[in-house]
Amino acid sequence: MMQSIFRNKWNALFISNFLGVFNDNLLKNCIIFISVAWAMPTWITQSQLISIVSAALIIPYLILSPVAGRLSVIYSKKKVFQFFKLLELPIMLTACIAFYYQWILLAVFAVLLMGIQSCLYSPSKYSLIRDIGGEEGVSYGSGVFETMAFLGILLGTVTASLLSDFARPWLIYSLFVGVALLGYFSTRAIKAVEQPENTDETGQLNPIGFLLNSYRFAANYPLLNPAVFGASSFWLIGGMLQMNLVIHTKNIYQASNTTTGLIMAVAAIGIALGCWVAGKISGNEPKKGLILIGIGSMSLLLFVLTFFSLNFYLYAVVVFSIAFMGGFFQVPSLAIVQQSKLERKLGDMVAYLNMVTFIFVLFGTFLFWLGTLLSSENSYVVFGSIFIVSVFVGLFFLFSSPVFYRETLKILTFGKKKM
Repeated sequence: MMQSIFRNKWNALFISNFLGVFNDNLLKNCIIFISVAWAMPTWITQSQLISIVSAALIIPYLILSPVAGRLSVIYSKKKVFQFFKLLELPIMLTACIAFYYQWILLAVFAVLLMGIQSCLYSPSKYSLIRDIGGEEGVSYGSGVFETMAFLGILLGTVTASLLSDFARPWLIYSLFVGVALLGYFSTRAIKAVEQPENTDETGQLNPIGFLLNSYRFAANYPLLNPAVFGASSFWLIGGMLQMNLVIHTKNIYQASNTTTGLIMAVAAIGIALGCWVAGKISGNEPKKGLILIGIGSMSLLLFVLTFFSLNFYLYAVVVFSIAFMGGFFQVPSLAIVQQSKLERKLGDMVAYLNMVTFIFVLFGTFLFWLGTLLSSENSYVVFGSIFIVSVFVGLFFLFSSPVFYRETLKILTFGKKKM
């Protein structure tokens, strides 16, 4: 049975990625949905708890990304991935203790540990895409890889919302530990042709120095820094949107936890489908024009969410559409990074991408916190700030390189114009 599941060369990597993201989001959202019934400090509101839990997953990437990049360069990426997936077991046992005794600080600490663990294997995990599929498989691999990630977000979010309303504690504990075990065993089935480890590699471990050195190195590849900016902006926008959906759906539509989870699931389905479609469209070569098409469409739809009062079903359709176009924006950005012929330096560049991404996500978390604080949790104000961010990102790509504009016209005119 297990052999048949992992017969396709990609499946073990995709399943490992899905299970890791699922457990991250299951833990995060169980805290958000369930801990509101616990005895908590009076200063923690739900929006503040969302910000704190989100930050606990983000902060490790700001500090430990240089270490994570080094691990992927000097050691086998598969072994690094396996080792840190094994550490997920004691982390999830810690989470079980926190839920059993209803200790919110220990629960947040478990999320912080998950953030550290995920950070340290992330460059190795992403770099395996090229090792498994080769250069010709990068766009497909990146598309499905992101699809599986967002399916993990989807099912982790929906499962947490359902557990908060209906499940018994033992089921939560079983899922925490069981998914961690499955994730570890799936990493053991990964088969990849890795380049030799570079044990002589020396680099900058200071986070600020690493960030500056990586930016200078990436500048030698014309589209690499814009691609890093694009992939990072996607997570800034997506993170703010995900947090605001909880507040907006509850406050405007008086939705239950389960209904709120389903709206967040609609967003995750949209992103997953958008990533899959973008990967299929791209084929063996990243379609750079999809970046402007994706971010432009997202901006228009965010404008609708900001300035129009929608009935619940139309609201769900708009959320799905924003997320779907987000997949179009994200996949070519990641594929550009993967196809930049970086060899073993790819691990360092993925670490650089992670670091920039989570700087952006932390900034998005701050914007969400500030917006809800100043507006008394007015979710329309937060949608407005997300709209402004998306417009800025679109303008950046429009003017950063003529290739994005030319490729966009080529797609929109079905390749009929000669550029």
